Amino acid sequence: MDNQGVTADPQLQQFIEIESQKQRFQQLVHQMTEVCWEKCMDKPGPKLDSRTEVCFVNCVERFIDTSQFILNRLEQTQRSRGTFSDTMTD
Repeated sequence: MDNQGVTADPQLQQFIEIESQKQRFQQLVHQMTEVCWEKCMDKPGPKLDSRTEVCFVNCVERFIDTSQFILNRLEQTQRSRGTFSDTMTD
């Protein structure tokens, strides 16, 4: 089998990467919705009371902050490993 056709097509690679990012984002939104719903929603009603609304806002903000922190930490780890491996090959 010849795998060069897949790796040689930059448009296909870009399309796959974009679709993967969309899927990861949708999974993140689903996870956030599930976590915050379980944490904040006592009993569904016709509208949210102020306490539930504040809980949802805080939950979403914490979820986003935590996700961003983890992503930043992973990027730092990758950079430090990349820098380390670059110096090892010199």
